[in-house]
Amino acid sequence: KRATNDELKAAYRRLCMLYHPDKHRDPDLKRQAEQLFNLVHEAYEVLSDPQSRAIYDIYGKRGLDVEGWEVVERKRTPTEIREEYERLQSEREERRLQQRTNPKGTISVGIDATDLFDHYEEEYEDMEGGGVPHVEINKMHISQSIEAPLTTRDTAILSGSLSTHNGTGGGTINLALRRVTSAKGWGEVEFGAGDTHGPFFGMKIFRNLTSRFFMTAQCGLQVSSRGIRPGFTTVLARHLDKNTMGYLQWKWGVQSSMNTSIVRDTKSSHFTCAMQLGIPHTFLMMSYQYKFQDDDQTKIKGSVKSGFFGTVIEYGAERKISRHSVLGATVSVGVPQGVSLKIKLNRASQTYFFPIHLTDQLLPSAVFYATVGPLVFYLAIQRLVIRPYVQAQKEQDLEKQRESSASNIAKKKQEAESAVLLMQESVRRIIEAEESKMGLIILNAWYGKFVTDNSKRHERAKVIDVTVPLQCLVKDSKLILTEASKSGLPGFYEPCVGEEKSLKVLYQFRGVMHQVLSGDTEPLRIPKQYVNEILTSFF
Repeated sequence: KRATNDELKAAYRRLCMLYHPDKHRDPDLKRQAEQLFNLVHEAYEVLSDPQSRAIYDIYGKRGLDVEGWEVVERKRTPTEIREEYERLQSEREERRLQQRTNPKGTISVGIDATDLFDHYEEEYEDMEGGGVPHVEINKMHISQSIEAPLTTRDTAILSGSLSTHNGTGGGTINLALRRVTSAKGWGEVEFGAGDTHGPFFGMKIFRNLTSRFFMTAQCGLQVSSRGIRPGFTTVLARHLDKNTMGYLQWKWGVQSSMNTSIVRDTKSSHFTCAMQLGIPHTFLMMSYQYKFQDDDQTKIKGSVKSGFFGTVIEYGAERKISRHSVLGATVSVGVPQGVSLKIKLNRASQTYFFPIHLTDQLLPSAVFYATVGPLVFYLAIQRLVIRPYVQAQKEQDLEKQRESSASNIAKKKQEAESAVLLMQESVRRIIEAEESKMGLIILNAWYGKFVTDNSKRHERAKVIDVTVPLQCLVKDSKLILTEASKSGLPGFYEPCVGEEKSLKVLYQFRGVMHQVLSGDTEPLRIPKQYVNEILTSFF
């Protein structure tokens, strides 16, 4: 990417001399050279044009395929090109949104398991069936919403919910119409009805007041058997710094309150401190979440909340268990609430929530089982179910990737083999020149997947011989490869799709043999010029 125009021209001329059809008399070689010459010419046309090169450097070939570039002003900086690309992508995404909905849903199943811990031994054993603890589902809540884009500015949102608690319950249905009024805000009108609260009408607005300050305001009228109940809520928020937000909320209505909170979210942690004054809920809350920098996006969290209702301490963890699923568990210990275990599974846009109430008392045994039980269960499921499933899924995706790219790989392989044939004469001259000055001679080079782990000896190495292509890249007794996948080099192709690859080179320089191993996307420079770089010498 840092190549100058002069370096591009020099590389273009070099490849043209290598692949020019007029340099080959054999009809087959002439035909193969013509194909490769056209590819080199196409690449040079892109890279020699400042705008096309900027697009390619940022987005690759897919960026060049986006419709709309032909009407874009030619004299653009890379930043302006990036913004233009994002605008074109946004317009295409808006067209897609007009043809689909965005479903979201939540299923919550409340479980009463207090019979496991809260019972009197004598009376419990005398009861019929007393030897088996009674665990029951005492509440359930199901909600679902869909979004239907009407225009690029207007969206209709339909949502509904059903709830039941100890045998009684009800449902609601809501319709909201949202309009984006400008880049700074939007407004929403909502209508709702249900068999427990009656009709509802509300309005909500969002507005960016400055680049660091925004507000939301919501008002509503709830019709019930007790008459019409108005309500109003407003939230003011401000960016205190790059990672910190401050919120101030005022709520007036059935449960009036004032709430202030500070939320700091960084790459490695999330911290919240909140205080609320209200009727009937007044509390002080602090929570902290640590984010591990691993592929599974593991997080551990803890919080303490104290108010007129008592004190609650919560701790837990969550982890990504598959590409689209996140599993979490939280233990809640409080006075007078007792001990509860909350299990949550996020699957794409669906959330499954299972709050399990274990005891109304502070029993160490309940805390212990609520903490250790989910951990043991997760480890067992991880080993017996999740890992085999994820591995099978990866292999299935890899197989699909291989099948979808098989024709393209075959084409690339044919081009690479043709390139190697066309390089023979040039390589012979390069070797003669390097031998005369005891320069750089590539003795052997392999590219692909090497099996180095003894536990994987049953696997077969998947490598290709790239000795000729690498020798052809030697110039002035140097071989310099940039930070990019080596499968795109002349004479190379993809030997094992989706698997980790390396380049192993055995070369001779100044009459001494060396070996070097380089990762697929790692830059490489030989001969090595730095003392701290390891060289394995032979003889």
